[in-house]
Amino acid sequence: MPLETAPAAGTAAVISRTEARQRASRNRKLSVYAARAAVLVGFLGLWEACARGGVIDPFNFSQPSKIWDQIWQWTTHGTAQGSLGEQIGYTLYEALAGWVVGVIGGVLLGITLGRIRFLADVFGPYIKVLNAIPRIVLAPIFLIWFGLGPASKVASAVVLVFFPVFFNAFQGAREVDRNLVSNARILGASNRKVTLQVVIPAATTWIFTSLHVSFGFALIGAIVGEYIGATKGLGLLVAAAQGTFNAAGVYAAMTILAVVALLTEGLLTFAEKKLFRWKPADAGDGR
Repeated sequence: MPLETAPAAGTAAVISRTEARQRASRNRKLSVYAARAAVLVGFLGLWEACARGGVIDPFNFSQPSKIWDQIWQWTTHGTAQGSLGEQIGYTLYEALAGWVVGVIGGVLLGITLGRIRFLADVFGPYIKVLNAIPRIVLAPIFLIWFGLGPASKVASAVVLVFFPVFFNAFQGAREVDRNLVSNARILGASNRKVTLQVVIPAATTWIFTSLHVSFGFALIGAIVGEYIGATKGLGLLVAAAQGTFNAAGVYAAMTILAVVALLTEGLLTFAEKKLFRWKPADAGDGR
């Protein structure tokens, strides 16, 4: 009888420990979310109190209540350039188009130069020189080349996205385990199969790491381009609000942009977790 109950008791203990870890993980997440909310509420409350109490100048720094009123006004009555949804969609279209083009170009060139050392030696200095150029200053040039339409903003987004993706893809291709490559060649894999079936999967983690940062850069490129010259978009809202000394409008546009960036980051994180289920959880997750 004791021999029969021992495995059952061991299994129950394992299940109990697993449930305890899951509860601890859920409690930790709830604590983190609560702390984040408290920090945000505290910051906004302090800002509002300082503005109402005259500690800071509401004309220059605005206040959360006025920012919310501005967002509500744009939502219900639209902006001078059209509905708020249209402005958000226009900026998102430019940022997303630039992000896709920049990611594809960065991945293809990064993997290619990471695999072919001769090309890396030839083009490496030129890429370093281009990377050293402050890419924001290219926005006026793109405006001259492509006009006020979305093409100039897409180009600004592309140049900001390309380099972080390129360098991560390049490093990921260089960091592939040489034993995996050698084993694939021993099994008769061609260079094309080695690249597609060994190098690219191994570099995927590096590439996804750059995607989180690069979409933020794409939004920056689109906003800067719109700020310099555009017919629609959140950047134009910022420029128009600044031109009329409407601090609440500037902060409102920035708030909307931050929400869009956070939602996009959440989607990328969700996609990464789905694609990389095999990866072990971070050591800090269980604390």
